[in-house]
Amino acid sequence: MTEPTNRQLFFKVFPSIMLPMFLAAVDGTIVATALPAIAGTLGEVERVSWVVVSYLVATTIAAPVYGRLGDALGRRRMMFTALGLFVSSSLACAVAPSILLLTLARIVQGLGGGGLMTLSQALVGEVIPPRERGRYQGYTATVFVGSSTFGPVAGGWLTQHLGWQSVFWINVPLGLLAFALVFRLPGRAASTSRLQFDWLGLALFSLFIAPLLLSLEQARKFEWSALPGAAALLAVAGVSLRLLLRQQARAPLPLLPINLLRQTAIWRIELMGACTGATIVSLVTFTPIYLQVVRGITPSETGLRLLPLTAFIGVGSMITGQIITRTGRSAIIPSCGLPVLSVLLMVLAVFSPQLTLAQLPLMFCAIALFIGTSMPVVQTTVQMIAGVRQLGAASASVQFSRSIGSAIGAALTGAVLFGMLAARDPDTAKLFGNLVELGPQALAGLSPERIDVVRTEISEAFQAAFASIALFAAMGAVLAWSLPVRRIENRASQKVAAVNAAESPSLGE
Repeated sequence: MTEPTNRQLFFKVFPSIMLPMFLAAVDGTIVATALPAIAGTLGEVERVSWVVVSYLVATTIAAPVYGRLGDALGRRRMMFTALGLFVSSSLACAVAPSILLLTLARIVQGLGGGGLMTLSQALVGEVIPPRERGRYQGYTATVFVGSSTFGPVAGGWLTQHLGWQSVFWINVPLGLLAFALVFRLPGRAASTSRLQFDWLGLALFSLFIAPLLLSLEQARKFEWSALPGAAALLAVAGVSLRLLLRQQARAPLPLLPINLLRQTAIWRIELMGACTGATIVSLVTFTPIYLQVVRGITPSETGLRLLPLTAFIGVGSMITGQIITRTGRSAIIPSCGLPVLSVLLMVLAVFSPQLTLAQLPLMFCAIALFIGTSMPVVQTTVQMIAGVRQLGAASASVQFSRSIGSAIGAALTGAVLFGMLAARDPDTAKLFGNLVELGPQALAGLSPERIDVVRTEISEAFQAAFASIALFAAMGAVLAWSLPVRRIENRASQKVAAVNAAESPSLGE
């Protein structure tokens, strides 16, 4: 039997993994613009943020579970399970009569969505040769970033014209189409005849992730009354992490790929991926607020101004993927790209008040291109080192590191922003919250002099926030230069993995 050409492989594999990944990524953002309408219908506005937080917690917990089960039972089989959970819970979300039931349905939806993301990445490693994976990781990075941009725009349009329930109903036909496309993927035999699963590790992992993300959510508010609760949650997460590492060190089939995470090449590149995730999510989260509050443009115009930022991340990722495929060189790309990204973000931080609205999209284009230099490298390198038998666990560990990096990055950037405002002028900090919710009318009744002071203080707080994002990119650049694996070979280098494992200490010790 002849091997399929690259073109045949693309049309057989990419649509089948693209749509499940798109569903998982877009659902993390499409609900954001529907939250005011959800609160207006269901009430309990103080709890409406749980609709977003619950999904993030569930997807992060689900990632290593699907990685392990995909390795044991087959990834295509588990993809059907994840799609079933995702579609059925979308129906439950659409008909939920209260915030509590909607939050519970979102947890189930996150358990499905986490599988869609992890399994899609693993299926690329299962079906695509190592050198070709760089190209496909560029494609998948484009899907991920594009869906993150498309989500808020689509969510706003659907909510305005069809009601907030439509952001969940839309998942049903798309999910059924994804079912049909996944049938086209080749099925692979399970690696073991008898399933062994680390249930204690899952429980401890959940007790680590849920309090950690909840503590970051509390700290992001930057209210003194929330700090004791955030500290208590962080303490629970710390104790759970210690117990989790001890359990993973002695479990015969651990939930987390500890043997991979011991390797220098793995933990360094995953930390680099976490820094990139922190950079992307912080920019996508806080730049729209900057444009609307400081620059005074409308939400619809904000979406247009942000298109270069999100679109060119995909362009940078595809260019990086093509370079990896053609040359095999991987680490040199972020080693050069991330330092430039750090400089560009510092330029944005220092000169943002002087940049015109016409110049900002050009700056966003340049920033986005260099963000894209790291995304395909992380997944491709980890999959190469892990080998075929641990593709699911390796892909899950990348997804986990990106999720944690994104959550921590957004929380720290928010703390810098709100902390600067609160430290300089508590009244301005309060007005800032009103500006985000109400728009320019929040300044009605203030003198022109006071309005100028408020806008200047908010602009300077955003400069500090952009500088903190530049720091994330700089940390990623340092890690990129320290990566021991610099090339992607057509056959995974088990010698490199063995050397890295020998030189790194156990995480459980």
